[in-house]
Amino acid sequence: MPVKFFRYLLPAALLLLAGCHRAMPAVAFHADGRPTMLSDWHVVEARDGKLELNAGVVPYSLNSHLFTDYVHKLRTIWMPKGASAKYTANGPLDFPVGTIISKTFYYPRAADGKFSDVARTLDYSGDFAGQGLDLASVHMVETRLLVRRKDGWAPFTYVWNEAQTEAGLARTGDVQALTLVDAQGGREDFNYVVPDEGQCVTCHEADMLSRHIQPIGPKARHMNREYGYGSGRQNQLEHLVAMGYLMGLPALKDVPRDANWRDPSASLDARARAYLDINCAMCHNPNGVASVTGFSLGPDTPEDHRLGLCKSPEAAGPATGGRLFDIVPGKPDESILMYRMASTRPGVMMPEIGRSTVDREGEVLIRAWILSLKGNCDIVH
Repeated sequence: MPVKFFRYLLPAALLLLAGCHRAMPAVAFHADGRPTMLSDWHVVEARDGKLELNAGVVPYSLNSHLFTDYVHKLRTIWMPKGASAKYTANGPLDFPVGTIISKTFYYPRAADGKFSDVARTLDYSGDFAGQGLDLASVHMVETRLLVRRKDGWAPFTYVWNEAQTEAGLARTGDVQALTLVDAQGGREDFNYVVPDEGQCVTCHEADMLSRHIQPIGPKARHMNREYGYGSGRQNQLEHLVAMGYLMGLPALKDVPRDANWRDPSASLDARARAYLDINCAMCHNPNGVASVTGFSLGPDTPEDHRLGLCKSPEAAGPATGGRLFDIVPGKPDESILMYRMASTRPGVMMPEIGRSTVDREGEVLIRAWILSLKGNCDIVH
């Protein structure tokens, strides 16, 4: 065989071997146990300077995002071959056994900053393009998994190492000292708190009686939007249908849709209700852990005392700040809701877990919404 042939064969063989080395093993569904490393699942992994999604792992986003100290989130869904979720109009999609939902929490890195300096920005446009993250430009914090096992959903939290190469199981949570840096160079030190397993259950416990946990974000009204996949933009629910991951989807005109609370073209009421839905309604609903308050913030709650208008608190105690009602129409500074949103004091702030800073933009939105509400609390409903 001519030497010239080997000259071309060897580089090709080396490239093939390199490609095989980089290939990610198939997603591993663990029906029991608590795998100690995120890579044990092969859902998302750090490879060649990128956080890569495995084959069949579908990224998605929400119309409105839950606030968590300005952290950004990459969400994904994976299901076993031949399995699919069933459409539901109100609650989470009905996912089959074997489903793995992941949510990776990360920050864009602050320009010319230390590793602990992270950017305070709501702009996601430079973070990823449908399929992973550039690890050189982001600071990875944690990846949470919700795994649908035979006996229900199981939560797992993995914290990324400083080398940004792997994440380990953190059953008792974690605390990381970080500094938010805004576009003007303003700095805010805070402690990013990774929740322990008990705190995960608190937010995801959909029914106080059954004590079952379930996903919060992947509901039709939150996912009814377009996403920029590698192959182009498509409605997320229709994309899941095309992937074989969803059945029973009605025409999109018949699917509920929450507003994007940051969309100025949407009405103030729609934006505020969407914000309260994604940030508060997981607990503040008739069956949730805050049902005892009688304060419900779901999208279908009528605009009366059930939504907090002129309603005295049931269990807030000193967290009222001396205010009498959950929401006083036209008077945000007299509303308990506004007081608790603007606080970072344990026992006062709401949500009570999941943040150490104040959502300044969300606070502005809810303040404007309360100012727009008509009526007064002279006559208690």
